Amino acid sequence: MPTLASMAIPEEGPVPFEDALVVIGTYLVSSPQQREEEHADLVATLPSALEANGVKKLRLYQGFWIRDIHVPAAIALQRQFEPRPDDVIVASLPKCGTTWLNALTFATMARKAYPPASADHPLRRLNPHQCLPFLEGLFKGGREAELELLPSPRLMNTHMPLPMVPSAVPGCRVVYVCRDPKDMAVSAWHFLRRLQPDLAFAVVFESVCDGAVAFGPVWDHVLSYWRASTAMPDKVLFLRYEELLRDPAKNVRKLARFIGMPFSAAEDEAGTVDSIVQLCSFGHLKGLDANKTGHLDPLLPVPRDALFRNGASGDWVNHMMPEMASHLDKIVADKMRGTGLTFQ
Repeated sequence: MPTLASMAIPEEGPVPFEDALVVIGTYLVSSPQQREEEHADLVATLPSALEANGVKKLRLYQGFWIRDIHVPAAIALQRQFEPRPDDVIVASLPKCGTTWLNALTFATMARKAYPPASADHPLRRLNPHQCLPFLEGLFKGGREAELELLPSPRLMNTHMPLPMVPSAVPGCRVVYVCRDPKDMAVSAWHFLRRLQPDLAFAVVFESVCDGAVAFGPVWDHVLSYWRASTAMPDKVLFLRYEELLRDPAKNVRKLARFIGMPFSAAEDEAGTVDSIVQLCSFGHLKGLDANKTGHLDPLLPVPRDALFRNGASGDWVNHMMPEMASHLDKIVADKMRGTGLTFQ
């Protein structure tokens, strides 16, 4: 089997996963049906609920609402995922800044092989999600062997709560981003409307308040990473979407230090941080053909442009009555009381 290096892909990672698949996909055969059948009896016994748009079924697995198609992935991740010490995992709930953080982290880690100002940078031709393997997607389909062929350091992405990937901490480094749940609810509504245009915001809002959202409850997902970050700050970097917006350059520097790749004096002088921020900016990514065409996933026919709707903070004021906002704020505050984490 040819190596990635022999196919003109850098020997050191991270490499754009879409490019690696050109090599990997030819030589590995997966069996998603076998994995689904293996756990079908267990999945069928779990409490269930429909996502707000009524399209996907959720199952309550070990206290978290996981899409039924991802429960086998959660089990496989818990049992089989073996991180390398220099792995980096980008983690988040959906609609909390995943796409942006994927781009920033890839651009930061891969800046030696792919200078951010270069015209042929992978992020100028690929959607950020094409640059990182999505752990639950691979483990759902029995494709985890693809990870083993990637050069180190590997960069991966997940929406799973930390208990579903227990070996990640302290086995590698995790970069987590959270977002004000009110803005997350609004963003999720707009996203789900691409599948169900007549979906009422109230339906999504209630599902968030009830905790029955994919990979939720929101507060338990956030707290799983928050607690790990306070216990092992060298293993989990906890970021806030709102702070990323306020000062992206400062947070890119923090990210680089955390992953053990701080910017050098020469890079500072060359403006590398600013180049990364510009390359990954909402406006720049939104305007690229790679993010205006195609779909996220064959099983989820949502156009990629759905990932680039607004990107702002505080949009919830345009969709929620004050009493709705207060209601969700109170739920979240109650759940997080005593943890040291607030969204106020």
